[in-house]
Amino acid sequence: MNRLRDLREDNDLLQKDIANELNMSQTGYSKYETETNDIPTNILIKLAIFYDTSVDYILGLTNEKKITYKRSKIKRDN
Repeated sequence: MNRLRDLREDNDLLQKDIANELNMSQTGYSKYETETNDIPTNILIKLAIFYDTSVDYILGLTNEKKITYKRSKIKRDN
């Protein structure tokens, strides 16, 4: 994925650095960047937390790197 590569390179990291963070091989991580393998949800979450961004950004669903979570109030019928 270009987003994964861009995030990694923007942080001056190597594939092996990210692979170490994820407790996996560099080859395994490389397959995520090249889209050879789909990224499991748990890995997406770890990458989003690591890069302080959203899963949506990593997946290319938004161009906003930084996110702000807004809590919605649950309406109760009483």
